[in-house]
Amino acid sequence: MQRETPYLHDIGLEEAIQAWNVALDAAHASGTISSEMLPVAECLGRVTAAPVWARISSPHYHASAMDGYAVCAEDTAGATETMPKRLVLGVEATYVDTGDPLPAFANAVIMIEDTQLVGEGDETVVEIMAATPPWRHVRPMGEDIVATQLVLPSNHQLRPQDLGAAVGCGHTHLAVRRQPRVAIIPTGTELVSLNDPDSQERLQPGDIIEYNSIVLGAMAEEWGCVVSRFAPLPDDFDMIRSAVVSALAEHDLVVVNAGSSAGSEDFTARVVDSLGQVVVHGIAIRPGHPVILGVAKGKAIAGIPGYPVSAAMTFDLLVKPVIYRWLGLVPPQAPTVQATLTQKVHSDMGEDEFLRVTVGQVGDRLVTTPLQRGAGVIMSLVQADGIVRIPRFSEGEHAGAAVTVHLLRRPESIRNTIVCIGSHDLTLDVLADQLRRLRPDLSMASANVGSYGGLLALQRGDSHLAGSHLLDEETGDYNVRFIRELLPDRRMILLRFVGRVQGLMTPAGNPKALHGLQDLTRPDVYFVNRQRGAGTRVLLDYELKKLGIARRQVQGYERQEYTHLAVAAAVKSGAADCGLGILAAARALDLDFVPLFNERYDLVIPQDYYNGELLAPLLKVARSPEFAATVQALGGYDTQGIGEVIAEL
Repeated sequence: MQRETPYLHDIGLEEAIQAWNVALDAAHASGTISSEMLPVAECLGRVTAAPVWARISSPHYHASAMDGYAVCAEDTAGATETMPKRLVLGVEATYVDTGDPLPAFANAVIMIEDTQLVGEGDETVVEIMAATPPWRHVRPMGEDIVATQLVLPSNHQLRPQDLGAAVGCGHTHLAVRRQPRVAIIPTGTELVSLNDPDSQERLQPGDIIEYNSIVLGAMAEEWGCVVSRFAPLPDDFDMIRSAVVSALAEHDLVVVNAGSSAGSEDFTARVVDSLGQVVVHGIAIRPGHPVILGVAKGKAIAGIPGYPVSAAMTFDLLVKPVIYRWLGLVPPQAPTVQATLTQKVHSDMGEDEFLRVTVGQVGDRLVTTPLQRGAGVIMSLVQADGIVRIPRFSEGEHAGAAVTVHLLRRPESIRNTIVCIGSHDLTLDVLADQLRRLRPDLSMASANVGSYGGLLALQRGDSHLAGSHLLDEETGDYNVRFIRELLPDRRMILLRFVGRVQGLMTPAGNPKALHGLQDLTRPDVYFVNRQRGAGTRVLLDYELKKLGIARRQVQGYERQEYTHLAVAAAVKSGAADCGLGILAAARALDLDFVPLFNERYDLVIPQDYYNGELLAPLLKVARSPEFAATVQALGGYDTQGIGEVIAEL
């Protein structure tokens, strides 16, 4: 009778880890891994499988610690500069270099600077200008290591200095843990590999570039494993099962990437069940809930979700502890800090959510800003400074809440992070890159919440600066009125950054022959908008009002994206016929562009930060000819007057 396969029954994270550990224990697949003997020079980063006892002492003889004369200390008693003691060279004193063994009669060394040679008859004598105590300027045998001493314990990850100590006490080879062997099998008929520079030109709609095996494999290698990356397999039960059987024969852990959900082509649970036991199928975490944990043929096996963030997060949470246990190590704990959340976060009550965030120090506070939360957004991992765990059965956190951040970088680097929250523009990425070139110790963390949201972040003290292009409908000016309304009690600098062209981004060739905002009322045109509070949306509403066009007349008005590039991507993908944005975003994705409006994109900076040391390098970059030239090359920008103070408010 066939066993019933667990079927996406979500359980808590700790319960899932415990269940898999019990199953691995029962299969004898959870203890420390076997050992091998390696030359000491090849052991860096490996883990000792046995204690390292000193075979010889270091040094293994009494050694001179100075250039000078080896003597018996007692023979120097009473020596002074005015009444030096004379010792016969070769009988009562012997010249030694640093590291030379002491003669049997000697127990001290006189530095050569404190002696002089004197000829006396047929003998050469050494005049000693000062008495010395026994064992002065001598490294006695065993000063560093004594034979039979414990030099390194078991389960110790070897560092360069450890290798030196092992050789110094007589070892040429060490017993170290064998590197765990991990197989990663990506599955999915839609997966393609970029094997050469021309591969991207052959991509078709529906193709998904396979890179999870690179990410997961690199993580495993970082943890000390040897990794085998299989070529992507189509969604075929027999082919996947055959690959898993082959991998189990040669590896300690087999990871099947994707196919862990409950769709018609998700075969991982069936494959694992056919070869062993599915212990867990579904964990109440986000991202990554459809994960599979099991045992097959006495080996560990895991089905990791296909979305890249889900894959990386679950691999770290679930697989990393197993690998470290095999090596006899405890996984390193990320440093934590308490920080203030800059935005409200809603969360599913039934799951632990692992939220990717940026972190910076603004004034005397640490602030943390959520990044894009989609399970497929690998850039949220690239940009993340840390992870905030929102507990299961919590509805989320409100803006201003104190949260614990598990850092992904050194705590001291947070002080050198410039926090920019506000409107999105591609020039901010250029600015961040050129800042890092000028000052590798500095970084800029950006969050795209729109111009209005950026001013609110400054109001709360959550950022150092904000990009803004809020149009005042009454005066036609930018930003000044809004700064005065939202930040009346704080001295602010409004800095000219770039002028830019806003227009309609359309597919290449402008197939629907769009010429202006009037075309948005056509029934065959679908628009994609920016989010509430974005300066681009304020501009759109202003121009629609001038034309007498109601929002309800624009199909897609309510669909919103948070960056110009996201709008461009929606148009490129065919999800929309057009969107309002900047020329640089259109060029980035090879779209056509219908220029409509010129606008000003400024930087809003509190005066105390503007005059502070942290932002000085950033302002230097922004005012440099190199930055202006790079921005001009993007197209659609005017850099005249960049870096000038428009107003002090």
